[in-house]
Amino acid sequence: MRKISAIAVNTFREAIRNKILYALLFFAVALIMASIVVARLSLHEEIRVIEDLGLAATSLFSVLIAVFVGVNLVYKELERKTVFFIIPKPIYRWEFLWGKLIGTSLTLAVLVGFMALVFFGVLMIMGGAVRVVLLKAIWLYYVEVLVISTVALFFSSFSSPFLSGLFTILVFVVGRLTPDIEMFIPRMGDEWLKTFTQAVMYCIPDLNLFNVSGALVAGEWVSIHGEFVTWLYVGKATAYGLIYGGIVMFLAMVVFRRRDFV
Repeated sequence: MRKISAIAVNTFREAIRNKILYALLFFAVALIMASIVVARLSLHEEIRVIEDLGLAATSLFSVLIAVFVGVNLVYKELERKTVFFIIPKPIYRWEFLWGKLIGTSLTLAVLVGFMALVFFGVLMIMGGAVRVVLLKAIWLYYVEVLVISTVALFFSSFSSPFLSGLFTILVFVVGRLTPDIEMFIPRMGDEWLKTFTQAVMYCIPDLNLFNVSGALVAGEWVSIHGEFVTWLYVGKATAYGLIYGGIVMFLAMVVFRRRDFV
């Protein structure tokens, strides 16, 4: 644990110093602040608009940050050739990857927490309140970006940042469109195409489990403005995210173990 903690702390420090992260964070905060202007244009729906835009900004920019950080985790070490000094030391490659992931998780926790504080501040200034449903929604978004960060780390273990980012964003988009794609599968004419698409969908994470506001859950529509999911659902979705992330990390360790750095 001492080795993993050292790598995690170092990863956290490097990520926090990255200027691009601050640029993304700036745009996220700007969008949340802009929700005040948009809310002013609405007719007696200010709080509703701020909640929707605030959560949307938190979700979108959290995913972008997770992709950016995740795809550069291994590549930076290769580019600066620091991996050649780390790997030969008495440290296993899986410890290196888990340290990177934990450091990324800490970074995302800080950034998501900061965006949430800004969002809650704007909400209270406009006369709203920090409701439990908002905390549930933000936690689900955080679990989602943890899943995305493991996917990004997996691709970065064997590919370039550009391709890793492209593949990760593709997984995110398909994961968000899971219900639509599953409804379209029976309409496909060729059986091999149905089988292939179903196999792909088994590999893609169902990210709609974390984006539930305005969606159908267990046959009922849920929303942050009405009936929302229970803590039991939040726990199950969190368990799903952790299990899926663990499987992806296992695959990343297998690939990274076989990678040749020469």
